[in-house]
Amino acid sequence: MNRNPLIPFVIIMVFGIGLMIALSFKGLGDAKEMAKEKEGGAKTEQTTAAKPEDFYKQTCSGCHGVNYEGGVGPSLKGVGKRLSVDEIKHVLENGRGNMPAGLVPPEKADEMAKWLSKLQ
Repeated sequence: MNRNPLIPFVIIMVFGIGLMIALSFKGLGDAKEMAKEKEGGAKTEQTTAAKPEDFYKQTCSGCHGVNYEGGVGPSLKGVGKRLSVDEIKHVLENGRGNMPAGLVPPEKADEMAKWLSKLQ
């Protein structure tokens, strides 16, 4: 019995074309949702933590460690001795080194800077 060697390639091609069509429809749905968000309706906002410590656990602990000991980012213990509150706020808003800007929302920057300056 001779098998046709093109059959597996045809099956893969049909599967690929079907997948492209399915993902195209998914993309159209996402585009409509993004257009609604841009117009101001149906916004999906991220919930920000009420306390600076909770916000730290959500966004900062991955780089600075759960106990502020450092890791990818520097240790935050005693940062208030090295930097003033204004300098800490500047770093939170504009980034520094490998830390990207904008991780802390502007309305939380003051509160977060004061909290970080008190870490021991």
